[in-house]
Amino acid sequence: MIMLLRHMPNHDLDSLLATLADPTRRAVIERLSQGPAAVKELAGPHGMSLPAFLQHLGVLERVRLIRTAKEGRQRICRLEPAALAPLAEWLARQRAVWEARGDRLAGLAERIDRERTPDGAQE
Repeated sequence: MIMLLRHMPNHDLDSLLATLADPTRRAVIERLSQGPAAVKELAGPHGMSLPAFLQHLGVLERVRLIRTAKEGRQRICRLEPAALAPLAEWLARQRAVWEARGDRLAGLAERIDRERTPDGAQE
């Protein structure tokens, strides 16, 4: 069975992948997976100006991967894991396609091996 993949525009997925292509933004997501953090704490390890770092946070907010809220004198960032759903769904579909291909390849290899090996012969 040949599975045809349709190339349907998926702006959510495209935006997520473009956003996560940047190592600074991936690092922020990884840190926030451990819990909320202040902007200053998140910016610290990245060695860039605060305005430059805030641009990265803005990108993450636009695709709804994080949300920020002012708490006292700090702006706290929180991960919004539900925003990763389009990416998780796409990866699951890709995994299913490649697992099916691997299963078919393994079946073909077994069939070829059986055809080459005489009945009852041990290698």
